[in-house]
Amino acid sequence: MRKKIAAANWKMNCTLQQGEQLLDGILGANIELKAHQQAIFAVPFPYLTMATAKLNGRKGYSIAAQNVYNKKSGAYTGEVSAEMLQSIQVPYCLVGHSERREYFSESNQMLAEKIDLLLANGITPIFCCGEPLSIREAGTQNSFVAKQLEESLFHLSAEVVATIVIAYEPIWAIGTGKTATADQAQEIHAYLRSVLAGKYGQAVADQIPVLYGGSVKGSNAKELFSCPDVDGGLVGGASLNAEEFATIISSLP
Repeated sequence: MRKKIAAANWKMNCTLQQGEQLLDGILGANIELKAHQQAIFAVPFPYLTMATAKLNGRKGYSIAAQNVYNKKSGAYTGEVSAEMLQSIQVPYCLVGHSERREYFSESNQMLAEKIDLLLANGITPIFCCGEPLSIREAGTQNSFVAKQLEESLFHLSAEVVATIVIAYEPIWAIGTGKTATADQAQEIHAYLRSVLAGKYGQAVADQIPVLYGGSVKGSNAKELFSCPDVDGGLVGGASLNAEEFATIISSLP
C-alpha cells in the first residue's frame, strides 16, 4: 500500500514560540497514525531542530526542510546544503515548490541537481510540480507537468524514483481560495502516474505517493484523499491552524 501523507508547509510563517505552540496543539490531538500514514512538517530552517525534538518518539511524525541549495558546499552565503540537513537528521525536503520556481527562478535542471544531492545524503525529496492559471486555461497542463517530471526526475533509476514523493500543485489554487474539484485532482494525479508508468512501468508508478497541494482544508480533505490517485496533501495556510491540520491528518485513509 502506498504511503498516505499529510504534509504541512509553514512557508515563511511563525516565530519560534508560535511554531512550538502550533506543534503542541497538533500533537495534543493525539492522532495515532497507522503504518502507512505519515504527518510531515516542512518548517523554516531555524526551527528544524525544535520540531525534531517535539516529534521525537511520535510514530509516523516527521520533519522536512522547505528547500536546499543545488551545490554540495562552498561560498554560497545564506544557503543550506543537503549535507547540513543530513547532519541534523532531516528525513525529507521540499524541492521545486511553485513559489521557489516563480520567485527564485528555479529551473527543472536546478531541481534535478537538488534531488541528486538530497538522495546522496539519504534525504527523501518531496518534488513539487504543477501549472499556473494561464496553462490550465489553455488546456496544456498535461504536457506542462509531464515536462517537469521528465526534466527533473527521469535521469533517476526506477529503484531510486520509487522512493520519492511527488506533490502536485495547481498554482492557480494556492492561496486564492480556488480549489480543484476532486475529479480534477484525480484526473491530473492519474495522468502524472501514467507518465511515471510510461517511463518506469506501472509497478513503480504505483509505489510513488502523489500529494495534492492546492488549498487543502479540513472541510475538503476527506473528499480529496478518497480519490484513488490522491495520496494525501501538501498543505499551506490550513497547516498553520492546529485544529484544522489535525482534521486533515485525521482525514488520511
